Amino acid sequence: MKSRSAFYLVILALIIAGLGFAWLRHTDLNIPLKPDRERPVWLIEARIDFYAAQEPIRVSLDLPGNPPGYRQVSEKAASTGYGFSIVERPGGRRAVWTRRSARGGQTLYYKVQMIADADAGHERVSKEKPEPKTIYWSGLQSTAAHQLVEEAHEKSSTPASFARELAKQLTAPKPDQNASLLLSEYDLPTLLMRLLNQAGIPARVSMGLELQDARRYQPLKPILEIFDRDQWVPVDPETGAHGLPENMLLWHRGGKSLLDVSGGSSSEIHFSMIRQTMPAMDLARLQLDAGGLSRLSLYSLPIEEQSVFKLLLLLPVGALIVTFMRIIIGVRTSGTFMPVLIALSFLQTELVQGLSAFILIVTLGLMLRGYLSRLNLLMVARISTLIVLVIFLTSMISLLGYELGFNLGLTITFFPMIIIAWTIERMSILWEEEGSREVFIQGLGSLCVAILSYMCMQNEIVRHLTFNFPEIHLVLLAFILLMGQYTGYKLTELKRFGVMRGSR
Repeated sequence: MKSRSAFYLVILALIIAGLGFAWLRHTDLNIPLKPDRERPVWLIEARIDFYAAQEPIRVSLDLPGNPPGYRQVSEKAASTGYGFSIVERPGGRRAVWTRRSARGGQTLYYKVQMIADADAGHERVSKEKPEPKTIYWSGLQSTAAHQLVEEAHEKSSTPASFARELAKQLTAPKPDQNASLLLSEYDLPTLLMRLLNQAGIPARVSMGLELQDARRYQPLKPILEIFDRDQWVPVDPETGAHGLPENMLLWHRGGKSLLDVSGGSSSEIHFSMIRQTMPAMDLARLQLDAGGLSRLSLYSLPIEEQSVFKLLLLLPVGALIVTFMRIIIGVRTSGTFMPVLIALSFLQTELVQGLSAFILIVTLGLMLRGYLSRLNLLMVARISTLIVLVIFLTSMISLLGYELGFNLGLTITFFPMIIIAWTIERMSILWEEEGSREVFIQGLGSLCVAILSYMCMQNEIVRHLTFNFPEIHLVLLAFILLMGQYTGYKLTELKRFGVMRGSR
């Protein structure tokens, strides 16, 4: 009796602690309880890696000054042992790291928060029109470029229409000989920039960052800009249409270098980003404040680790659903927590495509497993063979889907291959021991639980609470422990034992 009372006290303590700390975080740090009341804020991290050569080091990174469509909220750098400053000049803003001497691999971080603002980021109107660059071609290239420019000039009347006509020629399904010759030497944005400058229209190639939630190691993409109506206007190289693609942040504009490293070698830069659901000003204060609960916030981690935790913190939600469905409802699944892994895979694909891919691979795997059973292999060799076969099937389906124009094959690579192989093995053994009916029941139960877990884990409020209030997991733990003590009838057993109850 005392142990039972102690157990319920632990449950009560977990619930009070989880809700209490979550409420304290809400009141102390002003983190909202609902994500729909807040504006999305992008936290972007630039990571610079290079090797120092025991010489004075100076690293200079070009920064987004006033990008169209976005407004900067805050910025800071993480660079232990380095001096850091932001230099603002007429040509733009640059982050500068300096150090007297260092040796070996070096890593520098720069973080900036951006909020979408349609009225922000328009570059100042130039008083004087910039001069187009002088372009030099080889003999054959000069002839081809001249003919392309003349043809586009005849069909256009403004710089914008001229860029569209050039883009049509260069992106045609079957480009002519002139376009093919130049495209073999230059990428599309660079070639358009050269042709526009040759035609007397100032143009430049800038670099943009495509913003996608929880992405890591993302490179910058080239973006064409032309000078039209006293300002620089982004142009889509594929169509020649004005404007930036959706969620595209112009990071580097102008002709200066993106990254300069003096005193080091083998330098490279990549970007990570995460979409936050906190108010912009509260998020800025959280990033700058080093005391209180801020030290226990996941936002203090590097972006790469935040992206990982954003998915991992959804697993307890799936575990709670699996526990409820198996203990309270009585749904039979193939494996205890395999449905959670399937649901996690669905988060990175789409439900219909991921479900179709899973059923297809498992079905083909069961057919191949039936043949392997005749070879009398040991279990380790059999599982290893299944892993190889699953990867082979995935590759074949991916290639077939690509050739047919479907995305089905391109999404299944996110599935945990070893889990699928082990699932096929378990289902095959179950088939041999208890028949196809039990395999169908457990397979259908697994998919139903996986879909239910996916729907809960995909919910925006659930994603917001699990990441911004990790204390909520103490409450989930309390409910899981409570269900673990349940010894009554499962919901699916009520009908089964109803006859016994009626006979009393």
